[in-house]
Amino acid sequence: MPVFLDANDSDFEVAFSRLLNSKREDSPDVDYVVAEIIADVRTRGDEALLDLTQKFDRFALTVETLEISQDEISEYILKVPDKERVALELAANRIRYYHERQLPQDAMWRDGSGAELGWRWTPVAQAGLYVPGGLASYPSSVLMNAIPAKVAGVGRLVMTVPTPDGVINPLVMLAAKISGVTEIYRIGGAQAVAALAYGTESIAPVDKITGPGNAFVAAAKRRVFGKVGIDMIAGPSEILIIADGVNDPDWIALDLLSQAEHDKSAQSLLITTDGKFANSVAKAIDKKLKTLQRKSIAEASWRDFGAIITVPSLDIAVDLCNRIAPEHLELCVKDPLLLSKKIKHAGAIFLGALTPEAIGDYVGGPNHVLPTARSSRFSSGLSVLDFMKRTTLAAMSADVLRDVGPAAVTLAKSESLEAHGLSVTARLDKLT
Repeated sequence: MPVFLDANDSDFEVAFSRLLNSKREDSPDVDYVVAEIIADVRTRGDEALLDLTQKFDRFALTVETLEISQDEISEYILKVPDKERVALELAANRIRYYHERQLPQDAMWRDGSGAELGWRWTPVAQAGLYVPGGLASYPSSVLMNAIPAKVAGVGRLVMTVPTPDGVINPLVMLAAKISGVTEIYRIGGAQAVAALAYGTESIAPVDKITGPGNAFVAAAKRRVFGKVGIDMIAGPSEILIIADGVNDPDWIALDLLSQAEHDKSAQSLLITTDGKFANSVAKAIDKKLKTLQRKSIAEASWRDFGAIITVPSLDIAVDLCNRIAPEHLELCVKDPLLLSKKIKHAGAIFLGALTPEAIGDYVGGPNHVLPTARSSRFSSGLSVLDFMKRTTLAAMSADVLRDVGPAAVTLAKSESLEAHGLSVTARLDKLT
């Protein structure tokens, strides 16, 4: 049974805090294993990749077949049905258009003292995209990671995708082609992350790694951070829906289940001002669960981590939402835009009953790589900016240096950094 809470109950705060702090993620202690895998790849390079692929993916690779050739990619793309190809191209176009609007502008100006100041944006030179394989093979994730990188101007975009038992998803190959991926290697797990970070004989290292993965991939990304940049360490998916009573219970039930079917550790929450509606949604979920192909996954998620919370007002709902800081937030209320302005923490907000979260997963335009586990309190979803760097610019004239230089000397002396101060004094002496 999911949790049912009422904000009017005397023990609500205790129960809500328990829900808020519940541990959902199954976090086996894989760090030691991952450390060994990374060390192995750094030491033996390609040979380690071949051995580990045989061990974990039951697939015999050679150095010559590490990379999926352009001819192979073309053959797989031909297997994609026309309907799926058209849908993927539509999604790619919408994602690309949205992310093009995110491109930042360079700036240069002269401040009140006469100094020239500014910044310049440049792309990461090369990025690596990790794509899960097997059952968790999502072409939409390829689009969401690769397109912002290409819009940012990344020149070399490398994709790694495990192929358990040699199986490749043709739609993933098409997504990579549409997105501008330049190299694809059939490797996965911590060994793929290590190869992207440190390089091997066949795979040149990258500057940043993005993309979802299991506990081993997450641990590997943590370990290589600093050597390369990473996007985020994502946990199980989650959705919060704030709804009034003027909604279709079946719609809301399906929206909640759309996240529950991702993972047994996923979380689906409903906050509503209408107790009767809350009961209707609960009944609808029980009914819809029986028809889902991924029933066992969705049922476990809803049973173990789902919750329906009844509140006296939307203001209370907003307060609870800001404490939850959800990855996905649906506002199924009369004026969703107005209510959204009160939301401080959410990865993505879907406005109105006609905008289910699943639209955002595929064809909405905004990125679906979002902060989980309450991290929207301090971070954002993946964007073009994740593949760009800002370099500051400053130019002092003689007059400006005379004006502000003495203060720099004073501060350098206060920090006992003699050469810092002398580097400014030498120029001031020359000017006088």
